[in-house]
Amino acid sequence: MKQYNPKNILNIGIAGHSGSGKTSLAEAMIYMCGGSDRLGKVSDGNTVCDYDPEEIKRKTSVQACIAPIEWKNKKINLIDAPGLFDFEAGLCEAARAADTMLITVSGKDGVAVGTEKAVKAADKRGLTKVFFVNGLCDESARFYRVFENLKASFGPSVCPVVVPYIVDGQADCYVNLLEYKAYKYVDGKVTNVPIPDMGDRLEGLRTAICEAVAETSDEMFEKYFSGEDFTPEEIIVGVSQGVRNGSISPVFCGDALLTYGIEQLLNGLVWLAPSAADKSSELAVDLDGEPVELTANEDAAAAAIVFKTVADPFVGKLSYFKVISGKIGADVQLVNMRTRASEKISKVMIAKGKKLEDAPYISAGDIGAAAKLSSANTGDTLCSPVRKVILDRVDYPEPTLSMAVSPKGKGDENKVAQGIVRLSEEDPTIKFETNNETHEMVISGMGEQHLDVIVSKLKAKYGVDVILKKPKVAYRETIRKTVKVQGRYKKQTGGHGQFGDVWIEFSPCDSDDMIFEEKVVGGAVPKGFFPAVEKGLRESILKGPLAGYPVVGLKATLVDGSYHPVDSSEMSFKTAASLAYKEGMPKAGPVLLEPVGVLKAVVPGDNMGDIMGEITKRRGRVLGMNQAENNMQEIEAEVPQAEMSDFSTFIRQSTQARGYFTFKFERYEEAPQIVAQKVIEDSADA
Repeated sequence: MKQYNPKNILNIGIAGHSGSGKTSLAEAMIYMCGGSDRLGKVSDGNTVCDYDPEEIKRKTSVQACIAPIEWKNKKINLIDAPGLFDFEAGLCEAARAADTMLITVSGKDGVAVGTEKAVKAADKRGLTKVFFVNGLCDESARFYRVFENLKASFGPSVCPVVVPYIVDGQADCYVNLLEYKAYKYVDGKVTNVPIPDMGDRLEGLRTAICEAVAETSDEMFEKYFSGEDFTPEEIIVGVSQGVRNGSISPVFCGDALLTYGIEQLLNGLVWLAPSAADKSSELAVDLDGEPVELTANEDAAAAAIVFKTVADPFVGKLSYFKVISGKIGADVQLVNMRTRASEKISKVMIAKGKKLEDAPYISAGDIGAAAKLSSANTGDTLCSPVRKVILDRVDYPEPTLSMAVSPKGKGDENKVAQGIVRLSEEDPTIKFETNNETHEMVISGMGEQHLDVIVSKLKAKYGVDVILKKPKVAYRETIRKTVKVQGRYKKQTGGHGQFGDVWIEFSPCDSDDMIFEEKVVGGAVPKGFFPAVEKGLRESILKGPLAGYPVVGLKATLVDGSYHPVDSSEMSFKTAASLAYKEGMPKAGPVLLEPVGVLKAVVPGDNMGDIMGEITKRRGRVLGMNQAENNMQEIEAEVPQAEMSDFSTFIRQSTQARGYFTFKFERYEEAPQIVAQKVIEDSADA
């Protein structure tokens, strides 16, 4: 593939609801441009963009994929994003690399949650939006119903560009309102046909596009209202201006599986979508936090953002990057602004699905890949040492579902941990930790399908089988009464014996740990043994008297005791302290404490009642409600952690995935008796 300057590069993310045909659309565009010698199908597992074994097996995208094509002297970098919400990381990466978001909409189902999420992701990054209504050859598809659905959902900026003319139920004729030409598809070939008589409907659409053009300049406004017709060139230029400034979101249509409407879409993107020179400029910050404007200038100092990483156990790490300014080629020395480490690029490549092609350099506004960048992670800025700047990172959502993970094979814990760490390099929505209290490895992700894919990849890539289960909750124990008990240890074994005798008062206090004090008078216990007493107690509080959980909020005061001048030792006093602990804690009104966190759930107003009812069922307390963005409501509540394990599944189902939440630990509270009893019984059975 030849080199292109920023003016001739288009970066197009493809997003939308699952099943709306994103990958099929990318495949049709690749095929139409001659980038593939056959039209692959998702159902056959032979598309360019769905090449990962998990994608082929599941027949759905699980990661973002880059595929450049060439059309009319333009390079179009397609970034195909997953539609399933469990793989939202791919949408975030596509939005970070793209300048335009091409949003697929089902011709049958219309606007869905995935459509809304794609629009939201585009708006958050300030991307140009283009819609493609797909699957119109299906008998149940209804373009005009979907078009009105788009306008109702996203406002008057939604503007028709290509519309179908349906005869005998067949959507094989399309009218391009930019050119005002009609195209008919017969046996895979397209021919020009006369503009069909569609009555007031076509005239109304034509009027809508002319009114949009009239708003782009005073000159166009005067010409339109004087009754003059716009030329096709004036319409293209006018709509292009509206698309680039965000006042117009053009709507194309067709059928990706049959390649209907794909040529008109490609032409429309070339005519309307902003180039990298128009849109890829960014505002970075320097080392002092001051803003620095970067333009898509090939002659400037290099700066690039790593927006995606693929970790392969055999090939190594592959970093995908978008060059914001300058150019990056072989043997270039860059600085990773996160680590401040120097990073030498051995060679750069152009990625097309799983295929990699060496390139002399990657210019400003273009997308490339480099292998084995030792310190680079997704979201890192790579830049020239002569101009050190930091670009915005990729904005990922927080994981919402956590499970304990353990290997099926004995002794494979390290392999599991290393495999998950490598997978988290390519998918930052994967979080992993080892809980030192529950002694479990815990993995967090975006949902059940996400975790299922992780399990499959661990086996396929790293050869380790794992089991997922509900993670244990890290409970605590404390006391509610004050008691004074004796701990006496005496052992005679011939020669020197062992003797330690302590009286300790255990009382509740406000502390996340144990507070140790001594009030011994008269030398009943020599000062030299005080540390041994404290050590014995600190080792003992690691296991509480009820269910073996760590004890907090405990004050232990050494008040009296006795010693033997020969037989007493640090070990004997340490043992005596532990005996006092075992004797006193069951008498001090021990209770179980459970972790409670703050839940902030953002949901549509229509779902408020269901969510609040569910919070109450989960023993939660609603603290308040606030207005959130896009007519959503935020519910703030306190909920026990033990009740939150499947909340992500509930909120996704009840809100059709429109809702989301965060949950953060706040404090420990006494668990209800029925809950405590179940925990105690479970610990006894373990």
